[in-house]
Amino acid sequence: QVQVVESGGGSVQAGGSLRLSCISPGFTSNGCGMDWYRQAAGKQREWVSSISTDGNTVYADSVKGRFTISKDKRKDTVYLQMNSLKPEDTAIYYCHTLQVPGSVQGLCGYWGQGTQVTVSS
Repeated sequence: QVQVVESGGGSVQAGGSLRLSCISPGFTSNGCGMDWYRQAAGKQREWVSSISTDGNTVYADSVKGRFTISKDKRKDTVYLQMNSLKPEDTAIYYCHTLQVPGSVQGLCGYWGQGTQVTVSS
């Protein structure tokens, strides 16, 4: 069973910061990329950011310049540093191990249970 576990959510005021963590043992050796998604109440899940196996990063326009994705290969952990938070960032944030060319088949493509981020104005 592939585990994907997020942590670090919480409640902050607008302008504040949070750092989310996502640990998925083996994702580095399995050659998985990693995504962060979020889902606000009553809305569809939306993609936030991705980090590739070689460390390349991409961001949704809505978070570019405020969020930073990074990873620690030794810990099989990916982070999402969120600065200058806005009320519209309020959502459940999900981590997803990404199947990419070269990934070990069947060991990527898993979701975590999510962590709640609430930003008050």
